[in-house]
Amino acid sequence: MGMDPHIRLRHLRTFIAVARQGGVGRAAEALNVSQPAVTRTLRELEMALGADLVERDGRGVRLTARGQVFLRHAEIGLAAIRQGADAVAPGAVTSLPPLRVGALPTVSARLMPGAVDRFRAIAEGQSLMILTGDNRFLLDTLRRGDLDLVVGRLAAPEQMAGLSFEYLYSEQVRFAVRRGHPLLTAQPFEIAALAAYPVLLPPRGAIIRPFVERLFLAAGIAELPVAIETVSDSFGRSFLRQSDAVWVISEGVVANDLEEGTLVALPVDTTDTRGAVGLTLRAGAGRSEGLERFGRALREATAELGL
Repeated sequence: MGMDPHIRLRHLRTFIAVARQGGVGRAAEALNVSQPAVTRTLRELEMALGADLVERDGRGVRLTARGQVFLRHAEIGLAAIRQGADAVAPGAVTSLPPLRVGALPTVSARLMPGAVDRFRAIAEGQSLMILTGDNRFLLDTLRRGDLDLVVGRLAAPEQMAGLSFEYLYSEQVRFAVRRGHPLLTAQPFEIAALAAYPVLLPPRGAIIRPFVERLFLAAGIAELPVAIETVSDSFGRSFLRQSDAVWVISEGVVANDLEEGTLVALPVDTTDTRGAVGLTLRAGAGRSEGLERFGRALREATAELGL
């Protein structure tokens, strides 16, 4: 028999009190009502369910098998209602689980700050956990279910098994140097001249690494004498300030530095390195409200930057 729609919270409270106290009298004292009121409410609940929930046991009562089953659900249901009431009460602070975001370096400096600001404005009570790292690490973490999404450049097809991608904008690789670097005044500039300087490169396995390698091969550079692989943008900035190194990096990582003039881009044609940046998600996974709102915040931040 289905549940009677007229079951009320008082029925659940009374039944739980009887079950916990082991008797009608003690339940009445705990609820501060009369014993007849407890008996009447308990009888109403049993009639609504079409099942006996308690039976006499000496001076008290004990739960029937059906009563024990219903007790588990009644306690969970009542606790959920109380939690919901607390969550919407004036001044209540919600405690939603954090949205877990993986951010590749290409979006960490330029796109993510604005997106996080917008997300905070539209997702009150939702916290964020932002994890950075290289592409392979973040995608593996996403597949395991330990991240909700990864924001960055579209990975190679063989790395996208079980994942889906939502496009935001496109960007290309830049060759960045410090202000006053000797290559900035070289006439004419030739990419082969990079072999005379330390070059910071994305590590093998990075999304942009194959594009960079093809670019060097096209310029006749089979191997760089001094190549330093790194995913650390803080190291890249510090090293460029104190050396004549060249940093081969996704545009998003150094966009603010180039705009401020602390770094300068060499006149290297990197059109062939252009690729899509966006959200990578687990294919077929449901989208929570927090995830939808973060996607909206990312799209708004992208538009604000004119990307």
